[in-house]
Amino acid sequence: MRADLIQLSYVAAAVLFILGLKGMSSPRTARRGIVWAGVGMLVAVIATFFEPDMTNYLLMVVAVAIGGSVAYVAARRVAMTDMPQMVAIYNGMGGGAAALIAANEFLRSTTMTPSFAILGVIGALIGSISFSGSMIAFAKLQGIIKKSFLFPGQNVLNILVLAAAIVLGVFVTLQHTGHLGGPVGPTLGLFFALALLYGVLMTLPIGGADMPVVISLYNAFTGLAVGLEGYVLGNAALIIAGIVVGSAGTLLTQLMAKAMNRSIANVLFAGFGAHGGQELAEGPEGSMKEAAPDDAAITMAFGQKVIIVPGYGMAVAQAQHKVWELAKLLQEKGVQVKFAIHPVAGRMPGHMNVLLAEAGVPYDMIYDLDEINGDFPTADAALVIGANDVVNPAARDDPGSPIYGMPILDVDKAQNVIVVKRGRGAGFAGIENKLFYGDNTRMVYGDAQDVVSKLIAGVKKV
Repeated sequence: MRADLIQLSYVAAAVLFILGLKGMSSPRTARRGIVWAGVGMLVAVIATFFEPDMTNYLLMVVAVAIGGSVAYVAARRVAMTDMPQMVAIYNGMGGGAAALIAANEFLRSTTMTPSFAILGVIGALIGSISFSGSMIAFAKLQGIIKKSFLFPGQNVLNILVLAAAIVLGVFVTLQHTGHLGGPVGPTLGLFFALALLYGVLMTLPIGGADMPVVISLYNAFTGLAVGLEGYVLGNAALIIAGIVVGSAGTLLTQLMAKAMNRSIANVLFAGFGAHGGQELAEGPEGSMKEAAPDDAAITMAFGQKVIIVPGYGMAVAQAQHKVWELAKLLQEKGVQVKFAIHPVAGRMPGHMNVLLAEAGVPYDMIYDLDEINGDFPTADAALVIGANDVVNPAARDDPGSPIYGMPILDVDKAQNVIVVKRGRGAGFAGIENKLFYGDNTRMVYGDAQDVVSKLIAGVKKV
């Protein structure tokens, strides 16, 4: 009876995880989804305390208390602009936990069935890669690692490290199925060391432009690792939750890669996000034309439709609240305002949506690429705040561009384009943006929050 209740609790927790994930698919139900998933985790944790062979209650309580306290404080203090880093590090913790479960099982039991040993090794490998890779992603997003590391033969080295880890994984499997003798500890330790090293080597070359894809990919890795280790432990909650997270992460990774018109292999092995291939040979025609904030404010205030395109520059400047204040002011003057979001804008999937939601922007004012692109030709002004590659017409018009074929927001088709940018540098793809040189484009240089404040003041004068 007790065992049945425990398994029923695990199934209930898994159902809550699924409902939570479903709720998170829409901004309108995301808060409710998070609560459901949190309740599911609470049910799973409580059920674990009633496992018949469980004895280390004190360590469990201490671990829950420490982990819960750290997570609560961190979640309360983290700025919304730092949410990608938080997602990366917590995702990595999930992969690391799955790897530790595998390590514990391999050290505790010297004899396993082939299926348990094989799936345990695969879960350990994937979980270790997700952990170390996510830690590097966190360091890059946080600015601790400020550049990407590329060197000749890097992909060959990565493949050799991965191959060596797989070979050692085979040895670990053979040792635990009785087909190979010798001490388990050294082989297992070297296996984990190489798996962790591969996660580091795989992530170091990847630059900021590809981080949304990388974060979602590691999310899929973590889910898969958790599901595999759940099978090893015979835990229904871990199996179902891992499969759901893994499949959702895989789908999201594919969507992110499609939004950039690139394969996942290209993201991982080409190093595009780090250096962007080759710059345009001759550079865009024309010149950048600077405008004063007051002139830009007049252009928007006397328009009928304005489309605002936020990017990472808005996140860095924490300007989302000012942007919403500007949008409301324009609406009061009878201007129709819409927000356009590119799928890979920012540093994680949905980054811009999260920031705008925090500022209070209604969901029905936020449009994705496919919904909004048809509106740009009828827009009197498009205000681009800190976005670069996702609005570069070279992706649409220049077959020689490294980003050619990547779907973009058709900002250049608006009657007037106002670009708020810190300086004249290129974006993460490392190429010049043709949009900035357009006849209908005016550049307003400066910190996004400061510039938008000046735009607000300018609109109030009209």
